[in-house]
Amino acid sequence: MSTTRKMLLASLIAASGLTMAHAADIKIGMAEALSGPAAQYGHSVRNGFDLAASEINAAGGIDGNKIVFVTDDEQGKKDEAINVFKKLIFQDKVVMVFGPTLSNSAQAADPIAQAARTVVFGTSNTADGITSIGNYIFRNSVTEADVLPVTLATAQRKLGIKQVAVLYGNDDVFTKSGYDNFKKALADLKIPVTTTETFSKGDVDFKAQLTKIQGTHPDAIVLSALIAEGGPIMVQARQLGINVPFIGGNGMNSVKIFTLAPGAASNDLWVGSPWSIDNATPENTQFIDAYKAKFNSPPDQFAAQSYDAMHIAAQALKQVKFTGDLAAERLALRNALPAVKWTGATGAFEFIQAKNRAGQPAGYDARQTAIISVTRDGKYIIEK
Repeated sequence: MSTTRKMLLASLIAASGLTMAHAADIKIGMAEALSGPAAQYGHSVRNGFDLAASEINAAGGIDGNKIVFVTDDEQGKKDEAINVFKKLIFQDKVVMVFGPTLSNSAQAADPIAQAARTVVFGTSNTADGITSIGNYIFRNSVTEADVLPVTLATAQRKLGIKQVAVLYGNDDVFTKSGYDNFKKALADLKIPVTTTETFSKGDVDFKAQLTKIQGTHPDAIVLSALIAEGGPIMVQARQLGINVPFIGGNGMNSVKIFTLAPGAASNDLWVGSPWSIDNATPENTQFIDAYKAKFNSPPDQFAAQSYDAMHIAAQALKQVKFTGDLAAERLALRNALPAVKWTGATGAFEFIQAKNRAGQPAGYDARQTAIISVTRDGKYIIEK
């Protein structure tokens, strides 16, 4: 088209009161632990987001607008998560924030997003109480309160468990929440506890606790741990001749267990999650194949949940009019998200509204069905 014709077209559009549509970037904050011990989750989370965004952008983006991540390393630390949230929300002016990786960090940083009326969407936070912070807090990671009782009941039925020992991290929101939910589930199932032992993040020697546990002769060990400590715990238990099953929480549901506890050391770990690499639905098969092709390695639960989260958010983003009014865009996204339903790698998903301590409506949790898996010879196998 000649310059003269372009000018004429522009004049006609201006005269008619119309505007020329153009694509823009939709900036989304990604606050994940990309260094430190929690990076074993954070890198999987980032991969899931990147894969989903590349698919969405390749299919035309959000009404022609391209998703662009502003990614910051919150290092799995509370103070750093707070700083990253402030940067993403107030300096980078993202429309929403995904993250942070750990529940500890979410408890500290999510109030920043709530106060700024900016959606924060957690994909790996499962501790109790996070969504009670406020109505801009979302997560598609199913809580320990919902999953752990199912995991325990399945293991009890399959293994004939009569008594267990409990081992948990006592200095982390997630692992303490896991312990509280395990304790309640054990009481509900009337499973006696032979002993309860604790450890701290960063510990590397667990032989004292495991030796005490060994002396009580449990049928299984209930473990609420992050993978950085959980892997070595399983290795040291097997070295001491403790070959009973481990029943773990969300923090233990990672393919990293096969690296941290190689060979037979990782066998007989029972975990629950809406996602399993052994689940052969069309949506999950497509995700696994695409992930392997892009990253040359198998995905884990954390990649699957972030992958689905990006697609869930995309459905809501399609309801937002991007006019440059950031406050209005953030509000529109918050209003659109609760109604989204999605069937993806983690199965059928919808939000349910949580309540705060006063019993008033607050943020949004996930409604999904847990799949129980057990590790055998370097794989997670679904227990029917």
